[in-house]
Amino acid sequence: MDKSNCVVAIYSSHTDAEAAINELHRSGFEMKKLSIIGRDYHTDEHVVGYYNYGDRMQVWGKTGAFWGGLWGLFFGSAFFWIPGLGPLLVAGPMVAWIVGALEGALVVGGLSAIGAGLYSLGIPKDSILRYETALKTGRFVLIAHGSLEDTTRAKAILNHTPQEALEHHLQPFLLSDRRSGA
Repeated sequence: MDKSNCVVAIYSSHTDAEAAINELHRSGFEMKKLSIIGRDYHTDEHVVGYYNYGDRMQVWGKTGAFWGGLWGLFFGSAFFWIPGLGPLLVAGPMVAWIVGALEGALVVGGLSAIGAGLYSLGIPKDSILRYETALKTGRFVLIAHGSLEDTTRAKAILNHTPQEALEHHLQPFLLSDRRSGA
């Protein structure tokens, strides 16, 4: 998988994450370049299950309105039970990154399947451990990826949302990329 730049934001609640997603959407950010991972066990709002119907995901449980409302905007969705992290809902390209990491037998010491998917994007291990810790404590991790221009724009938009953390991960420009015209 080609590596790209990405911006990762952590939100303490699904309402904060939803507000950030809506702001990106209103600003014209391409939703196919956006992923979200989360669960919310700090409230009574627990997802009981989900299924895909056409291109929309249906969710049972009190967070169903949150997840169900977002699934139509995202490309791909999945439910993962990750040892050490528990049940997580994932929407967007992150689903393919996780599956690709699992299928490719990408093993990175101390990282979950979520972490392996993030690592395959070139995110440093210390940042991944912070994101996994955030997920363990019921936070939501929002990932915007793409060109430097895309991610710089996403960072500027997300900087005005109530995130707990915001990091911009830039991929190094390789001389081989320059020679190939990439």
